[in-house]
Amino acid sequence: MAREINRLNARSVLSLAKPGRHADGGNLFLVVDSSGAKRWVFLFRWEGKLKEMGLGGLTSVSLARARELATDARAQVADGVNPIVARKAEKPVPTFGEVADDLIKSMSSEWRNEKHREQWSMTLREYAKPLRGMKVNAITTEDVLRTLKPIWVDKPETASRVRGRIERVLDAAKALGHRNGENPAAWRGNLKNLLPAARKLSRGHHAALPYAKLPAFVQDLQKREGVAALALEWTILCAARTGEITGATWAEIDTAAKVWSIPGSRMKAGRAHRVPLSGRAIEILEQAAKVRTDEEPEAFVFPGLRPGRPLSNQAMEMLLRRMKVDVTTHGFRSTFKDWCSEATSTPNEISEMALAHAVRDKVEAAYRRGDLFDRRRQLMESWAAFCITPPEENVVSIGKRV
Repeated sequence: MAREINRLNARSVLSLAKPGRHADGGNLFLVVDSSGAKRWVFLFRWEGKLKEMGLGGLTSVSLARARELATDARAQVADGVNPIVARKAEKPVPTFGEVADDLIKSMSSEWRNEKHREQWSMTLREYAKPLRGMKVNAITTEDVLRTLKPIWVDKPETASRVRGRIERVLDAAKALGHRNGENPAAWRGNLKNLLPAARKLSRGHHAALPYAKLPAFVQDLQKREGVAALALEWTILCAARTGEITGATWAEIDTAAKVWSIPGSRMKAGRAHRVPLSGRAIEILEQAAKVRTDEEPEAFVFPGLRPGRPLSNQAMEMLLRRMKVDVTTHGFRSTFKDWCSEATSTPNEISEMALAHAVRDKVEAAYRRGDLFDRRRQLMESWAAFCITPPEENVVSIGKRV
């Protein structure tokens, strides 16, 4: 006969991946969510209704501890005590802000870089501000709607991320036993019926400079002094993301080979990326080296004001504001892509690889072995030549390709 209790073991709780409830016996279950997250629950009947009591996530509550908690809960039910009510009476219910901050701390190891933690912290601090002081067990769908509506239309992509992060925080609160019932931030069957679908909204975008105006902009940029100006021009020449630039270290640079090798831990797609450096990009590195104060290999190429810290993510944006140009740093990647598509005969796969975009087509990804580095070097040299050529000399005849 199969055992009534202790059906699971330490190995099986780690290997179980099928979403749903997995019984250990004695009304103790390991729940595997569709996201892959795992949590313990104790099920019992109270006044004829099935109740679910969260015992905590697998990362914080071991199998042995979950069994102890389930044993205590069974004893309370046998004595006529609702264990959920008894637990609520024992400990105060935390606020949304407290659960959110604890969740961010526990998730830190999942993120590849500090930027992800900062993004989570900022969105749950600023955009979810109406919820932060509320007890997690008191938050309703109306509260979530009140939080999301001010940004849902104007900032659809941001709003979508905020909704998902609120849902994650409330799921964590439920796993800790601070909430019961459905998640008020869930999309399907809930907010989907109350808010317009994201695909019907205009996608958020990064303001970009038309490529025809770029040479004049670069001329103006080169007249400015400071680390931010050097970093911004290097960003444009490398068609890189802000975080990739600010986090660049001298150890990643091979000036002899004219290559910048970015480790996968710093890339959005999680894969290492090589950037061929044009002659002008090397010149900028030489300028940066002249003011270098930290000779350690891991020193930042574009350091910030504080010793040992990189240039702020906002430094280049602030420079653009001072230059009174209504574009974003990230928008120069769009400028590069438009130039590749409209002013050159560059194949799409080469420009996409230069931008370090992930290959969404699984078949194409399987057959793509190399990184087209030599062809990308030619492209980046042509791009640099276009960027730094005086506007009056930078004219392409109709039908002619760069």
